[in-house]
Amino acid sequence: MTSPLSGTPAVVLMDPCGPSMGFKPQVAERGMAVISVYTMPREHVRTRWPDHTTGDTVSIYATELGEIRARLAELGADIRAVVPASDVSVDKADTLAEEFGLPGNGARLALARRDKSTMRDTAARAGVRIPRYALVEDATGIADAARAVGFPAFAKQTTGGASHGTRLLSRPQEAEDLSDLHQTDHFGRPVQGWLVEQYVRGRELGVNFFSHDGTHHVVDIWEYRQPDDRDYSFPYWDWAQIPQDDPDWQTAVDYVRQVLDVFGVRLGPSHTEIKMSAGDAYLIELGARLPAYPMIDTWIAHSDLDPHRQTLACRLGEVPKIATAPVRHDGFCGANAIRNDGPAGRLVEIRGLDKVERLPGVDKLVVRYQAGDLVPTTDSIPTTPVKVSVSAPDRQALLQRLAAVRDTVELVIEPVC
Repeated sequence: MTSPLSGTPAVVLMDPCGPSMGFKPQVAERGMAVISVYTMPREHVRTRWPDHTTGDTVSIYATELGEIRARLAELGADIRAVVPASDVSVDKADTLAEEFGLPGNGARLALARRDKSTMRDTAARAGVRIPRYALVEDATGIADAARAVGFPAFAKQTTGGASHGTRLLSRPQEAEDLSDLHQTDHFGRPVQGWLVEQYVRGRELGVNFFSHDGTHHVVDIWEYRQPDDRDYSFPYWDWAQIPQDDPDWQTAVDYVRQVLDVFGVRLGPSHTEIKMSAGDAYLIELGARLPAYPMIDTWIAHSDLDPHRQTLACRLGEVPKIATAPVRHDGFCGANAIRNDGPAGRLVEIRGLDKVERLPGVDKLVVRYQAGDLVPTTDSIPTTPVKVSVSAPDRQALLQRLAAVRDTVELVIEPVC
């Protein structure tokens, strides 16, 4: 019997959900079939992204590599590229790409670019500056690990994302009762282990690169700004691009280039989160894929970087535009995360939404909850009630516009008895 896509040129997209659905029209534009592989639990994907299959030629739901290989073989397609469209499956994408003889970052360090425990061990062996850390397989070991690392400390899921389930442990008492920790990660899968690490105080930066043939081209750097200098477990309050004359710019760029080399990132986009403390950079997390909100949207709107197009070009073995010319930005971009920092409650209203859309520089407004919804305490990107993308001609104007948005929007939440 003839396979459904026998001999048809195709691209495999690994977990193309949310912003990464932008890969699909790029593949279709080239006249190739879109084979989307969803490795997250099917119900989790359907609940979070009801429209996730839009643009798919074929949708495959499979978690393990063996099953993915078998399902792809059944299709009989002429697979031209395997693209890591989401953090959850960057390791599988590079493993499959290597097996198919296609461009990628290789299988040897693939897991280190995904799993936080392997990531920390790999960095430590290579002499990359990282926080002190310990790894535990069960939450019952977090307290002892935190005492060994020292307070304050973080407890993080080794395979999580978007700060889901991250816990700041400021003192020993906070490490004793962890019965309410999330048992599933950001991707709907059971938690397999915990990274307990030193809390590094300092400025948090997200550093974005595109790599080609082992050369790393910087796109931009974003600062994760906080309302005050208190320790925090959730890094998203305001995002803002920083200028190249920022005192931390070159240190961050040089450090992240070292990180990319250590982790074998030679091709495609990367998003690396670091902390700057006393002039030194510390690795928080490496993502060998495109970033999520708000960066992709702002690049498309305010630069000549087409992130999906250039990522696909890399994976097809082509030279991306950024390898021959630096990215041009038309100003500075940022975003507000309007959080519920109090207890969970019922949303009465969100004041100021009509006004905020008319403020200068507001590009996009994303509202997560409606009146009557139960709003949890914000502890991850998916539980952020309101996000607002903002742009401005210069950094100072950007900060003023971010402040204006925050002064305009107000969450009215009533407690639930």
